[in-house]
Amino acid sequence: MPEISRRTFLHLSGAVAAASTAGLPHPLRARPRRTPPVVVASGNGLRGVEKAYRMMTEEGADPLDAAIAGVNIQELDPADQSVGLGGLPDERGVVTLDASLMHGPTRRAGAVAALEDIATPSLVAKAVMDYTDHVILVGKGARDFAIRMGFKPQNLLTEQSRRDWLAWKTSLNARDNWLEWPDAAAKHTDGTIHMSAVTAAGDVSSVTTTSGLAWKIPGRIGDSPIVGAGQYCDNATGAAGATGRGEAAIQSCGSFLAVEFMRQGYDPEDACLETLRRVVAMTEDRLLDEQGRPQFGLSFYAVHKDGRYGAATMYEGPQFAVASAEGARLEPMAFLYPND
Repeated sequence: MPEISRRTFLHLSGAVAAASTAGLPHPLRARPRRTPPVVVASGNGLRGVEKAYRMMTEEGADPLDAAIAGVNIQELDPADQSVGLGGLPDERGVVTLDASLMHGPTRRAGAVAALEDIATPSLVAKAVMDYTDHVILVGKGARDFAIRMGFKPQNLLTEQSRRDWLAWKTSLNARDNWLEWPDAAAKHTDGTIHMSAVTAAGDVSSVTTTSGLAWKIPGRIGDSPIVGAGQYCDNATGAAGATGRGEAAIQSCGSFLAVEFMRQGYDPEDACLETLRRVVAMTEDRLLDEQGRPQFGLSFYAVHKDGRYGAATMYEGPQFAVASAEGARLEPMAFLYPND
């Protein structure tokens, strides 16, 4: 038998090994994992999750485009006074809007804050993401940018919101110069819409949009336009968002924290609950009741890239919207505290 050199032996051994594994998938070329597509949102997003889910599953839409189309329904609905057209104004009677979003596959983000006269801040935020090197534009600069991008300015103060603002004005205090309306019921909303979506390929995106706290001090923004507070997305893990007291979500970096808990292995619902516990621990004493519970509401919504989802709220009662293969529906939220 002829002698084989060490070099020849190694060469032949490598060829045999390569041939024996030729039919196996290369780890770097593995097929994309298929996950159940799902969309989650705050309770006012039932119509939106249905639309977003249909866009992803029937039209192959990008998850961010689908989620934005979902929240656009509320932004353009004058009957929803927590976002977009018809949103309740600041103390001057001026409607200002905030929004932020993240696109998991490209790891990009966009946001606008204190935006006036444009009904769809989510779309302006996407334009910031798509066409600039910035993440957030605010105030007059955000409005000017939107108009340059082709958005049409309009009066966002509907007659109903104007009347609600006047009712609030008349009930300020006994020493102001406003006549008090009989049976004036001043609304105090901090409503918002958040939506997160994951495709069958496991790509994730998120968006949060709002008109903010009713009657706020001009210039105030909450968590919605702040990446990591009002929403956060990481395509390697999932996405989360918040509605409720924006200051509390900002001080806890709540949406970022919920995603980080999922990264550590928490189920989405448990990640939301654990984030709420962190919020409570970070809450100032002046905002706690005699039992040490926050005197405000806050909710978190989360979706994992593998299709799991969940939501949790501070106090029992609210529901959240979900769309999956089982259809669009409202589901009860986990909660920290029962309503006594």
